[in-house]
Amino acid sequence: MAARPAPAVLAPEGARLRPVDFADLPGFGEDDHLAAFETFLRTARLIAGGGAELRGALPAPPALRALCERAVAARVESGPQARRFFEASFTPCRIETLEEPSAFLTGYYEPVVPGSLEKTTDFTEPVFARPADLDRIVPYPDRAAIEAMGPERLQPLVWLRDAIEVFMIHVQGSAAVDLGDGRRVRLTYAGRNGQPYASIGRALIEAGEIAQEEMSLARLKQWVRDKGQAPGEPGRNLLHRNPSYIFFALDESPQRASGPIGGAGAPLTPLRSVAMDRNLWPYGLPVFVDGLLPGAGGGLQPFRRLMIGQDTGSAILGPARLDLFMGSGDAAGALAGDIRHRAGLYILIPAEECSAP
Repeated sequence: MAARPAPAVLAPEGARLRPVDFADLPGFGEDDHLAAFETFLRTARLIAGGGAELRGALPAPPALRALCERAVAARVESGPQARRFFEASFTPCRIETLEEPSAFLTGYYEPVVPGSLEKTTDFTEPVFARPADLDRIVPYPDRAAIEAMGPERLQPLVWLRDAIEVFMIHVQGSAAVDLGDGRRVRLTYAGRNGQPYASIGRALIEAGEIAQEEMSLARLKQWVRDKGQAPGEPGRNLLHRNPSYIFFALDESPQRASGPIGGAGAPLTPLRSVAMDRNLWPYGLPVFVDGLLPGAGGGLQPFRRLMIGQDTGSAILGPARLDLFMGSGDAAGALAGDIRHRAGLYILIPAEECSAP
């Protein structure tokens, strides 16, 4: 039997794509294919309809666009129908980088935090709207300089309890803010300052402040609070080690009620949406993850799931780098903060791209 041709169109530099059969994907047959299809459909509608992306990515190639149009027109109402769609439309390819044979996974979530529309004695840290003079090409000032501008030059959208909560919303890219009177406002990414991202957790590990095996979201927050967040104090200085800064918009759109909006412009689905490097992959590609990840009950548990590339992030760089969307709230945040694991990764390439010439 002739060897299956390796795809070339979507293979990023520095990576190999090795075509396999769906039968080779561990646990694929037991997955919830309808849930995966419904997540795929959210982005497929945008790609097929020419919808605007929240954060621009590599354009969808014609074969992927055609599959999105087919998905929108199809009547897929059951798991077996969804499975047939994926198996007839895509070829799974194991991705292997030249440096590592497996992918590196992290997790992210939507914070849900208390806040206020006005500055009060309890809520003193602003979340800023996108400034009118933000340029897509020329970098805006860094985090410390933006904080120094303050509400006198920038528009606060909401106010939170402390700087580390604002910082974590920047890292996650979205948030829901409870106003304490039954109302909840939602924040959606509206732009960034163009400065490079730097991990403050990595900085603490390298400085010996927190052991790598003890690092968690809760431990990181507590370190910042213990060290002080006033200007010039160690906690605030640590936040300034990351010059990247994110601006937001208050989002009352109907689709935002379904979940935070990813870079593709569609609401994210917990444990089905994934962020990828937008300079290497187009939105809408399905990916199958095969690994052992932390579970809600503690310890490592098998994680074998078909997910959809719907988001991106300034720290998500490289062909085999994924950020898994874990959901909203503290429980999702605790899980997301524990994920720093290797796993097998299969990219589902449109079958047309893998056909023999």
